[in-house]
Amino acid sequence: MGRKRIYEVVQHMPAEELDKRIKKLEKDTRVLKRLYFIRHLYRGMSVEEAADLVGVTKATGYAWLKRWNSKGYEGLIPEFGGGRPSRLTKDQKEELREMLKKKNSWTTKEVQELIEEEFGVSYSSWQVRRILKSFGMRYSQTLPKGLQKA
Repeated sequence: MGRKRIYEVVQHMPAEELDKRIKKLEKDTRVLKRLYFIRHLYRGMSVEEAADLVGVTKATGYAWLKRWNSKGYEGLIPEFGGGRPSRLTKDQKEELREMLKKKNSWTTKEVQELIEEEFGVSYSSWQVRRILKSFGMRYSQTLPKGLQKA
């Protein structure tokens, strides 16, 4: 059933227990998808074939196999790092929100300059739009001079 495996799959649990965990975790699709991948390997498929069946790349399949082989089931549970911390603290963001309430209309560029002046932090216009969206504020593109209402 496919090419000969270069890497063997370590069977940390019997296939029956793997099936029980799959049924129990059907709501957790991330782990479920990874367990299906491992089950395909248990059944003799290559990493490439199993990865294709669950809809991930071959590289992701090998990463999952490596994590399975080293940690078993626990290795398949996603670990989210949370991303890079914000350059503005929560207090600074709240202060910014209050500053923005003082004026009815702001351009992204104005907000960008305000953040730079008040907090010494430089953000791209894209990041400023994300901050405004997190505040529940809307933003829009400024029209070119010729298209603005007189």
